[in-house]
Amino acid sequence: MKRPFPLPIRLRLTLWYLVVLGLLLLLFAGFLYLQLQRTLFNQMDTALELAAVQAQVMVVEQDGRLAFQSTPNSQTLSRRLDDDFAISLLSDSGELLDQLTSDDDIPLILPSGAGPFTLADRAEMWRSYNLPVGLPGSNQTGWLQVSQELEPVQDTLAAFRNQILLGLPLALLLAGLGGYFLAGRALRPMDRMTQTAQASSGQDLSKRIQHQGPADEIGRLAQTFDAMLDRLESAFRREQQFTGDAAHELRTPLTALKGQLEVTLSRPRQVADYQNTLQAMSQQVERLIHLSSSLLYLSRLEQDQLPLSPEIIIVADFFNALLDQIRPLAQEKSIQIHTNISADLQFHGHLDLLIRLFLNLLDNAIKYTPVNGRITLKAATALPNIIITLHNNGQPIPPEHLPHLFNRFYRAEAARTRTETGSLQGAGLGLAIAQEIAKIHQGEISVTSQPKAGTTFIVTLPATAV
Repeated sequence: MKRPFPLPIRLRLTLWYLVVLGLLLLLFAGFLYLQLQRTLFNQMDTALELAAVQAQVMVVEQDGRLAFQSTPNSQTLSRRLDDDFAISLLSDSGELLDQLTSDDDIPLILPSGAGPFTLADRAEMWRSYNLPVGLPGSNQTGWLQVSQELEPVQDTLAAFRNQILLGLPLALLLAGLGGYFLAGRALRPMDRMTQTAQASSGQDLSKRIQHQGPADEIGRLAQTFDAMLDRLESAFRREQQFTGDAAHELRTPLTALKGQLEVTLSRPRQVADYQNTLQAMSQQVERLIHLSSSLLYLSRLEQDQLPLSPEIIIVADFFNALLDQIRPLAQEKSIQIHTNISADLQFHGHLDLLIRLFLNLLDNAIKYTPVNGRITLKAATALPNIIITLHNNGQPIPPEHLPHLFNRFYRAEAARTRTETGSLQGAGLGLAIAQEIAKIHQGEISVTSQPKAGTTFIVTLPATAV
């Protein structure tokens, strides 16, 4: 179930930051509190132990029992003791034998062993140190118990707790304000992404984030978003150009059909005239059929909707079969076809698609090669690929047309002036289809053309081990 009012990510980041920081500060403050408590108790135990050792030298035997020797030092020590400090001398049974203190209301307990311990008396807490005592040559033994009230330690710990309770919320408040500010700065590119996405549409994809910050996660996301918009803008432009070119290509034969019909129907004619008109219209309809079939074929290629069955293809056998089909066209123009193909080459691909690719390239080579010209077909290994080059010595392609040859419906000016005998080549879809077939095989097609040298198409396809 969705929240009715989801918190902004900036606020959520700040709250999570405060929760984690608060837990860390609590753990750290608790650690400091325990360390301070341990240090204060250790200091108190050391002072009590020292006082017990000093008081031990004043223990004597009087009237068959242990007591503190009455000396100027002991009297001075007794007067210097305050209300929260006492030195008591106990028998083995826990009886109070003597005491140096200014306060008689001090709790006593029969020691169970030497060392420090804590005892409580109503609302007061005391820290005591027990030291066993005995006199040389005497059977009297007992315990020296030095006690000090824990109120100073408790006051120090309470003051530390109050500082934590007051400082921790203030620290979290300042950290929250800083975290909210930093989260806002970190997420600012995302706000620009949102604004850019909202401002982008099919009519205008020129907006960009243009992130100028570091190449961190947000920076890389902004760069990826800009790159995506570049690809979308390019794709939209290609689709718009494709739509316009397709409409233009379809309008030409349709206009011709309409003109022929109107001229034929403008007045009564002989049967032969009607037959000639129908034959001309049949050619235009054939052109429309070829054009629509090519468009459908290209669309299926781009969307991977064609049934494909890859297989191992021997390169030499493959091109020998293609050349057998294309040689009659070459012989009509007395074109010589030379080949240089290694017998051990093979690639893994879709036979029907590759036949269409190379037949299209060979057909174009024959069309643009002059009479008595020459075509050279080579295939060589350049691991991990096979490089197939198709060269003809015909009229070179102007340099400004080379980057656009594989665009749909694109035709160089020389191609527009020739007599179009086939709808596929005339519509400018043949090389676009060839490029898509190469992409399906993880390959590519490139073209070079130089004056007096001719034109070379280079097809790169992944090789398969023999």
